[in-house]
Amino acid sequence: MEFKKTFTIGGALTVNRLGYGAMRITGKGVWGPPENKAEALKVLKRAVELGVNFIDTADSYGPYVSEELIAEALHPYPKGLAIATKGGFLRTGPNQWTIDASVAHLKQALEGSLKRLKVDAIDLYQLHRVDPKVPAEETFAFLQKAQQEGKVKHIGLSEVSVADIEKAQQFFKVVSVQNMYSVDNRKWESVLEYCNAHNIAFIPWYPMGGGSSQNLAQLNEIAKQHNSTIHQVALSWLLHHSNNILLIPGTSTVSHLEENMKCTSVLLTDANMKELDNMAANKA
Repeated sequence: MEFKKTFTIGGALTVNRLGYGAMRITGKGVWGPPENKAEALKVLKRAVELGVNFIDTADSYGPYVSEELIAEALHPYPKGLAIATKGGFLRTGPNQWTIDASVAHLKQALEGSLKRLKVDAIDLYQLHRVDPKVPAEETFAFLQKAQQEGKVKHIGLSEVSVADIEKAQQFFKVVSVQNMYSVDNRKWESVLEYCNAHNIAFIPWYPMGGGSSQNLAQLNEIAKQHNSTIHQVALSWLLHHSNNILLIPGTSTVSHLEENMKCTSVLLTDANMKELDNMAANKA
């Protein structure tokens, strides 16, 4: 089976569907600098060499470290490279995430991202989480204003329901949704379907999630058929499953990056797809 190679975000930003997620180029617990900074910089440069033109990050990765490394490795950015970042989390330590989508915090986060990435406008700015402590209208109005002021070109959301998307659409055009999703975690299938119907990019995070021993065995059998790894099969399934899916698998090593990029050559059969489609233990 063939699959579409590119997707146009917001009807204006055409990117290859296999991108790179820059969370893993930070320290343990997504905290502090990476153990091997030289390798992290090589990963970013190699990704672009291999055709990646969509890189996803967040101010909370490090915090700040991921954005700083992206600028160090790639600025001035090659033509056609789109960088997406996110705001809405406070970090107090390794593996500690606290939602803060207040206007005061988002303003600080956005200004910081602009400086660290060395850009006048963010290609795609994503709300990392809807904050239950803050009226959504306040958060969305801030993002709307930021777009009107030219600080962000496009706006996306993360870990949201269809109702969240529709509420946000009253303030701005939602061009992307980044939810947890994988071949064996299909909780957000209805959101994916909504996004596909409305030409909204769907960006799965944790795209190669764990899974049961039975699921891993199935993946392994299909991987053997294609002389590939189970991770490559899981990524390939996402590319085949829906043409609005953008992949951002993350890694901190060049060798693993190159392995992930080879998933585009794993062309799953109709029988493979049927088997994988039926795999999800919690399919919505």
